[in-house]
Amino acid sequence: MPQASTRLSPADTKTRILDAAEALFVNGGFESMSMRQITTAAGVNLAAVNYHFGSKDALIQAVLARQLDPLNAQRVAMLEWFEANLGDDLTCEHVLVAMFLPAVRIFRGDGPTAERYLHFLGRAYTDPSSLVRDFINNHYVETLGRFFVAFQRTLPDLSRGELGFRLHFAMGALSGILAGGNTQRLIRDFTRGEGDDESLILTRLASLMVAALKAPLPDAEHNTLFGHILKIPGFPGQPPSSMPATQPDRVASSPSS
Repeated sequence: MPQASTRLSPADTKTRILDAAEALFVNGGFESMSMRQITTAAGVNLAAVNYHFGSKDALIQAVLARQLDPLNAQRVAMLEWFEANLGDDLTCEHVLVAMFLPAVRIFRGDGPTAERYLHFLGRAYTDPSSLVRDFINNHYVETLGRFFVAFQRTLPDLSRGELGFRLHFAMGALSGILAGGNTQRLIRDFTRGEGDDESLILTRLASLMVAALKAPLPDAEHNTLFGHILKIPGFPGQPPSSMPATQPDRVASSPSS
């Protein structure tokens, strides 16, 4: 009886390349990946990568799209449901659920990359590569815009610039934490060991995000308070007031030994 062929189909080869590139990206980021590492991990030759993707840049874009396209589609669908069913009762918390719940459900699912999914998201949104940043900002501009408008609607007291700053700060901090890896331990710590129920995870996530988004704007009293703190006599961060203004010139013109 002839043996069955073990040759991979083009679809299987493409999936293996994507899986290998994704694992390398999660562990070290885009710039640390090499084509040699990708081909070795996937068990294919360079010609196979070039055939399916053409370049390393196109490959990482395919890796990002494979995970982020369905995620953002689910996010927008959930936001649209909230908007259609709640109308003027839509709150900041509803928008946060639409943003976070799809990712939490993928992470808690049984997909082949579910366990590292949150780690992947953290890496994707913090990777310093301009290629990665530009792809996310440009490819998902409509999704980002939809959520920004929804946050504006539910947080009308914040200016556009202030809202943008708070979202960037809060999401950047969260992404940085997720990028650190060991997601299972992170979830245990994050939920204080009370389990990984999605409502519990959402509650903890939302409590931190809402605090950042709804914090009162600093006023003159806050500025005065911190101004007084910085002027406490002997405070180590206070610049010496006795240093002559011309000292740098004296140092620069001092004779060499």
